[in-house]
Amino acid sequence: MPRLDTNLALRSWTERSERVLADCLPAETEPPFRLHSAMRYATLGGGKRLRPCLVYATGSALGAAPNQLDAAAAAVELIHAYSLVHDDLPSMDDDTLRRGRPTVHIAYDEATAVLAGDALQALAFGVLARAPLPPDRVVAMLRTLGDASGAAGMAGGQALDLDAVGQRLDEAELIEMHRRKTGALIRASVRLGGLAAAAAPEVLARLDEYAAALGLAFQIRDDILDVEGDEEELGKTARKDAEREKPTYASVLGLDEARERLADQVSIMITALSAIDYDTSALRALAEFTAMRSH
Repeated sequence: MPRLDTNLALRSWTERSERVLADCLPAETEPPFRLHSAMRYATLGGGKRLRPCLVYATGSALGAAPNQLDAAAAAVELIHAYSLVHDDLPSMDDDTLRRGRPTVHIAYDEATAVLAGDALQALAFGVLARAPLPPDRVVAMLRTLGDASGAAGMAGGQALDLDAVGQRLDEAELIEMHRRKTGALIRASVRLGGLAAAAAPEVLARLDEYAAALGLAFQIRDDILDVEGDEEELGKTARKDAEREKPTYASVLGLDEARERLADQVSIMITALSAIDYDTSALRALAEFTAMRSH
C-alpha cells in the first residue's frame, strides 16, 4: 500500500472540514439573522482545524470513509468554536482579538456572543447524533464528546483556569488544569475518529496515550508562544497570560524547562504511535506541527 502524502491529506481534510462546517451551520439569511451571523463568524473565521484533522487522520488510518467522519469532525470543531466565544467574554478571559479579528462579543455584542456559544454547543451534538454509523457507535461518540466538554473536561478546566489567576500552582496542578481545559477535547477528537472506525480497545488505548501527550504539548507550546510570539502572527493578544497573572508552563517552570517538557511529550507521542500497526504518518505530522507551530 502506498504511503500517505501527509501534506496533501492534511490540506484536503482542512478544506473538507470547512465545507462540512459551512453546510451544517444555519444560513445568515434565516432568522434569527444576527445569531446565525455570529455563529458563522465564530466558526468560519479561520483557525488551524487541528481537531477535525485529528478526527480524519485517526479514522482514515483505521479504515473509516470520510463521510463516516464528517459529523464527528464538525461536532468537535463546533464545540471548540463555542468554547472560544465564551472564553473571550469579559467575564472570562476578556479578549478583544481572536484569529486576527475582533472577538464575537466585540463584533456583535455580549448577549449575542453568549447565545452564539450556546447554539454552537447544541448544534454540535445534533450534528453528531446524525452521523451515518451504527447507533451503538453514535451513542459512544456522543458520550465521548459530552464527557470532554463538561465539568470533567473542558468546562471544568476553564473553571480551574479562572480560579488559578494570581495563584501559584505546582506542575501537577498545572497538568490537571490543562488536561481538562485543552487536552480533553483533543483526546476526544482522536477517540471520535477511532470509535467511528470501530477500533479495537488496545488500539484506542494507544491512541489515547498519543492524544493525551498531544493535548499537553499543544498547551505547553501555547504558553511558550504567549511569551515569545508575535501578536500579528498569533492572531490574538500576546502576553495576555502574564498580564492577568495566570500560571503557565513558562511562568511555573521557565522557558527552558517548558521546552524540555514539550520534547518529552513529542517522545511519548511517537512511542505510542509506533505501537499501532497502521499508517499513522498523518498523526505524526500533526504531532510535529503542534510542537513546532508559530501561531
